[in-house]
Amino acid sequence: MDERRLALIHGGTLDARHSVGTGYLIASRLVLTARHVLVNRATEEPWPEIRVRVGHPRCGEAPSVRAELLWHHPQGLDVALLRVEEAADVEGSVRWGRPVGRAPLRYEGLGFPRATAGSTRDPEHLRGVLPPLSGSGKYYVLDQEPAPAVGTDGEKAWGGASGAAVFCDDHLVGVVVHDNRLFANRRLHAVPARAFVEDSGFAAHLSEHPEGPPRLIDIGAAPPKAGPADACSATERELTTLLRPLFADPVTRWPHARDLARELGYKSALYEPTVSDLAALLATHPRALATLGSTLATSCTDERARANLTDLLMRARVLDGVSLLSPHEYDGLLDLLRSVCKEHPTLLPRAAREALRYTVLPESLTRLTVSEQDLGGLVEELEVLSDSEKVPEGTPSVPALLRLVEYVAAASAHEVAARLRSWSEETARRLGIHSVALRERRVDASAWAHRPTSPVSRVVMELKRDDSTSEELYRCRILLAGDDGSKTVLHDARTVPKTPEEVARRLRDAVAATATEPGQGDHVPWVSVVVDRTELHLAVDEWQPDAADDIMPGQPLGAEYRVTLSCRDMSDYRPQRAQDQRRRWQSGPAQALVTDPACRNSNQLRHLLQGEHRDAAQVVLNGPAEERATWLQICLAMGVPVVLWDRAAASYEDSEQLHDLRPTGRPDDLPERVRAFRSSSFAYPGERAARPSLVWEQDGRYPAPEPLHFSDPRKGTHAP
Repeated sequence: MDERRLALIHGGTLDARHSVGTGYLIASRLVLTARHVLVNRATEEPWPEIRVRVGHPRCGEAPSVRAELLWHHPQGLDVALLRVEEAADVEGSVRWGRPVGRAPLRYEGLGFPRATAGSTRDPEHLRGVLPPLSGSGKYYVLDQEPAPAVGTDGEKAWGGASGAAVFCDDHLVGVVVHDNRLFANRRLHAVPARAFVEDSGFAAHLSEHPEGPPRLIDIGAAPPKAGPADACSATERELTTLLRPLFADPVTRWPHARDLARELGYKSALYEPTVSDLAALLATHPRALATLGSTLATSCTDERARANLTDLLMRARVLDGVSLLSPHEYDGLLDLLRSVCKEHPTLLPRAAREALRYTVLPESLTRLTVSEQDLGGLVEELEVLSDSEKVPEGTPSVPALLRLVEYVAAASAHEVAARLRSWSEETARRLGIHSVALRERRVDASAWAHRPTSPVSRVVMELKRDDSTSEELYRCRILLAGDDGSKTVLHDARTVPKTPEEVARRLRDAVAATATEPGQGDHVPWVSVVVDRTELHLAVDEWQPDAADDIMPGQPLGAEYRVTLSCRDMSDYRPQRAQDQRRRWQSGPAQALVTDPACRNSNQLRHLLQGEHRDAAQVVLNGPAEERATWLQICLAMGVPVVLWDRAAASYEDSEQLHDLRPTGRPDDLPERVRAFRSSSFAYPGERAARPSLVWEQDGRYPAPEPLHFSDPRKGTHAP
């Protein structure tokens, strides 16, 4: 890049300038630029007045000379050539390049963006990284380091930089044509030189000059080199120490280093790195060490060399920026897991809950299903975790990822299982993991996969009003409880407060997803809504999600599921409540107290529950509406596990509205009777006036989410 060849271009009419752009002098009278700088966008005709000033301002004030549009690309690419009236006297010639390989290249250029505009346009030194694999190939992507802020005036901050020549390794490789605001003004696009230099018209114009037609040279990125010792990162210094036992001899080091550089997309023919240079290369690419380990593992015939490699891979697992898997291993696992997710979308989370029960799971594993879109990030999160169980002395710990793969394989069809186990064995062999350690995980996985599965019996939703707003919004957390006592907390990727309709939709989706759980069959879980004592009045059973499809109409939650309320925080006020609940369940599940006009106040209700109804497990709460909240809390505080009342009732006179529910009948099927009542009320509005609410505390147990803890030192000793 030669600053003497920089060109400032103005386009417009004799009376006014209408456009500003950048160009680059590629021959004595030829300036390369973007076509849109030279034309009136309204008419697509060239501006009648085009003037060019050649040279960087620091080289002195250059004259502004007239120019004419000489050539533009016949297929509509946004590039053009200008012919200036007066030849510029600049020594040397332009070298043309074509980026190749996969490794990002450094680029630079000079332009006149609007962000630098004052009384004049000042040039800006463009610089950053050109990643060859980004984009479709139609344009080069330029990830710009210094970048102007996104403007609020609607004007493009990069306007005026269009037409700037882009250089990699001192070769002109493209022309800037536009920016991408989606990347906060840090990304530009450039038309590749390879797309226009071989055009016959373009080549003919350059053939008239001494430089002759352009010749493209392949430009590849050179591998990074180590800097001064005091400037190296902690990862580079540690890798240098670990690499020396394996690569002290250049004869051994250089062939492996060249293979690695070529695999990563760098120029490798003359690559002869020091141990520190190789460490710098490994620290630059997260999967480079695993790639190098793959080639070394197949060539290590000496036990000492294999031990050194195992030590290197084991110690490097705790370093920042070093990934567990090679690109080949990573891509292979993703392909296998995609097929698993497609056939059994709940298998990965279910296997993780068992395989990694003492680990804080990635968020995507705390839901019922894992989508294919989540797999890449999920694998990357699992790569840093160990399963923390014992291994033969002196051997590496088993990564959590390999343990999970074994559990997924154990529950998969034969062909998929065989491929997953083969992947696991090859990866373990490369890492130096003892075969006994992997076999123990496989035995555990097989025992889990053949264990009878317990269906989800309850879906527990913890609900709390968001007091930070006047709107009716709630925060919710959902837990799945199995017959065997297992619990799974479902995390929401968007933990923002939700409207009642959004809460209902999320609950419906959670219940629907349980249908795919093994052993679930036709069993529909019971929905328990956990609320604070101040929110026992909520009519959650009447909350209605939108229709799930275009055929079946939507209906309230209480019409579709057995929906009951639970109030855990009452035990905080009266600790002996749980003991009282157990006694009532054991002694009087068939006993019911139905309040009548003889019960006139709170003291009398308490007297009944302490006296002749001391063991009653059920209360049908009739009475004045203004007393209901207080009476309800007394019942719950005194350990009554089942309380039924009518939200629509105003007084004792309305007690007959619950008659069709058979409120004093068998308590074990009361939730289903309430569901049927709610369903009928919704289907035939107006026929029933009652709006039943039901608190049900199952056997005195409160199905609350429990925090998880684990002891992996890389993640902290307690991570809730």
